[in-house]
Amino acid sequence: MGAALQTFLSRSLSTLALWGFCGAIMFKGYEPGLWLLVAGPQIWGLLEFHKLLAHARLPHFRWTGLVLGTALILGALAVARTFGHKAAFNLECAALLCATLVVFIRQIFHRNPETQPLAAIGYTLLGLVYVPFLGASTANLLYLTPASPDGQMTGHFYLLFLAVVTKMSDCGAYLTGSLIGRHPMVPRISPKKTWEGFAGAIAHSTVASLLLVWLLPEQLSLVGGPLRAGLLGAFLGLIAVLGDLAESVLKRSTGAKDSGHSLPGIGGALDLIDSLLFTAPLLYLFLRYAPSL
Repeated sequence: MGAALQTFLSRSLSTLALWGFCGAIMFKGYEPGLWLLVAGPQIWGLLEFHKLLAHARLPHFRWTGLVLGTALILGALAVARTFGHKAAFNLECAALLCATLVVFIRQIFHRNPETQPLAAIGYTLLGLVYVPFLGASTANLLYLTPASPDGQMTGHFYLLFLAVVTKMSDCGAYLTGSLIGRHPMVPRISPKKTWEGFAGAIAHSTVASLLLVWLLPEQLSLVGGPLRAGLLGAFLGLIAVLGDLAESVLKRSTGAKDSGHSLPGIGGALDLIDSLLFTAPLLYLFLRYAPSL
């Protein structure tokens, strides 16, 4: 069996298993499971981020970043559940400001004279912004709409929309690029990504958005009609590609092929959520501030 085929099969099996597990939880709206899906990959991804920094011997404050990041995402979920998504968004902004102060204070009282102060502060804050702050928008989406009269969650359908559209962009880029990709997109960052794969990503995410709105028109009413759904799907597909490339910059800068090895054929948790970290905040802002465009 060729290496490419083996990678494809491993990735396909991992993807199907993840979709079966995550899709069932998101569609059913099982709240404890949704908390696990939101917080678990982000906390694990933040840990992988710091492992990449350690692998490249870049200065950072691992435990400070992990504690602050975990508090941010869990706090966002708790506040969103109790007070709503607007309060959670305010908390996330306030938490990032406080975290910035804490990281500076951590450097002030750091006893290792060999640590590069600005680099340690910068890399630690980058991890907090990149993973938990951007990722916290998934908590906002989860509680974007109020519960139904019988107490059932309704926002989980927007989380499902986010996951399907974003991951269909990833799948479209991978499948199209593997089959017909000939023209490199940004070879200095990711040699295997092609313009054909980029077109496939946009097409897959657009179709996925249209299908979801057609299948779940009431549950996804904030997305709007076919025109809005198509445009939003294409936009999220574009942003998903940029999110994937952003992580490629991180891996190339730290000399790593994957962020981890916990998911066969995919890599680590950060490899799984890289595109979601970019699409989640933009989908949340769009649904919150442009409901009638």
